[in-house]
Amino acid sequence: MKDKKSEIFDCGKDLFSRNGFKVTNVSDITKMAGIGTGTFYKYYTSKEELFMDIYLEENEKLKRSIMESVPAGADPIELIKGIIKKNLEGMKANPILKEWYNRDLFSKIEKEFYKSDGIKSIHEIMNGSTFELIKLWRSEGKLRNDIDDDMILAIFNAIPYIDIHKEELGIQYFPLILEYLAEFIMKGLMDRKKK
Repeated sequence: MKDKKSEIFDCGKDLFSRNGFKVTNVSDITKMAGIGTGTFYKYYTSKEELFMDIYLEENEKLKRSIMESVPAGADPIELIKGIIKKNLEGMKANPILKEWYNRDLFSKIEKEFYKSDGIKSIHEIMNGSTFELIKLWRSEGKLRNDIDDDMILAIFNAIPYIDIHKEELGIQYFPLILEYLAEFIMKGLMDRKKK
């Protein structure tokens, strides 16, 4: 038998997926889970906190599946652009992750994302795979020697921060900005003799 927190999580995920964040409320979740409102608040302080737990799990699944599908010998520029493209497509295809781009909600969601240390979770997911790519590209002589691997990883870790500022950058330009920045970063990191 599921524990109550798992039941709340699963019911919330189902309702958020079908109805969206804004329409779903705590009473819908508790009714579906067959629990009282007080029980909900034993496990989650708010609908936003539950949503962020679900969001982070879905985001982790997406990021892991993308990184597991990375072809080892791919051109670094095309590979990074491909990762960004797959991420954007995956975000738009998943009803939970899609809420990140809902203009009416993303400031509320981003606030909860920071509170939940979402950036740290993204870095934890991506760092291992990214570091393996860096080592591979380094062994193939594709990266500049004057920039160490930790700095390259830090540069890649800066990319998710751009996503958080999509409103200021202009949401209509945002996906293309990410693609161009990834291309420019990779061109700047590559050994000039190997381009």
